[in-house]
Amino acid sequence: MDPILLLIIVVVGGVIVAGLVYAGMKDDSETDPLQDRLAMFEDREIPQSLEEIELSLSFQDRVLLPILRAIAGATTRLTPQKQLEDARHKIDLAGMSWEPSMFFASRLLLMVAFVILAFLVAFVFSTSTSAGTGILYMIGGAGVGYILPELLIRSKIRRRQENILRALPDALDLLVICVEAGLGFDMAMGKVYEKWDNDLAVAFGRILREIQLGKLRRDALRDMASRMDVPDVTAFTAAVIQADQLGVSMGRILRVQSDQMRVKRRQRAQEKAHQAPVKMMIPMVLLIFPSIWIVLLGPSIIILMNTNVPI
Repeated sequence: MDPILLLIIVVVGGVIVAGLVYAGMKDDSETDPLQDRLAMFEDREIPQSLEEIELSLSFQDRVLLPILRAIAGATTRLTPQKQLEDARHKIDLAGMSWEPSMFFASRLLLMVAFVILAFLVAFVFSTSTSAGTGILYMIGGAGVGYILPELLIRSKIRRRQENILRALPDALDLLVICVEAGLGFDMAMGKVYEKWDNDLAVAFGRILREIQLGKLRRDALRDMASRMDVPDVTAFTAAVIQADQLGVSMGRILRVQSDQMRVKRRQRAQEKAHQAPVKMMIPMVLLIFPSIWIVLLGPSIIILMNTNVPI
């Protein structure tokens, strides 16, 4: 087995697969590349042909995205509706604009890529690998390719929920200031959306757009809570909906919620501070203590070895 050739094949295959997956994860819900190109050429005197404009697009938009979308269309017809709905919910929790079909297509693509790589490593570049071991490599590669998109989604969900938890107390403070200054709750959410650029502000902006399209505010708030799956946000939306239905002062409810969120954030910080010594024990025992013993006792052991003293 030539290790250099193996490394080249693995790197090229990884780059191709990563390009396809990245093309599917690209957030293209806001802009259309073809429309952007048309806008660039609209001021020219000589109009450009559609073929020429399409050729001016990037390789990702012309080749990678159509391939991934074709695979996504094939996987959608074979995937149960329940799994598509579960995948859509996870994508909403992650705050991504990925279609569920693209998610399953990336899984299929990564599974095939890792199976091919495992086959090359086990049977093409190695002559000593048995058939059973090679099949195990291929099964393991298929499992890794199947799990990777799921791990990516879970990581993005966790980071998004942490960002929302950190931003919620400050957002509630701004809501309290705006409401007590005389603004309505919807206008206060608009101020949060204008001032900040984080996941919570984007969610508020989506609520405002849904309300403008005719959706009830309580339904929009419930949908936002379901898309985040954060207990603090769920409690906040429930309090706002209850205050709206019972006619309670919105400023007072927001003030109470703001105080509670700050207390919870302080408690979470204290909890992490108490967990820090326990987490520090692992690197101290495995890395720091052995290094200290080597530095302290190493010279003594070398001296004793040179003096022929039995250790």
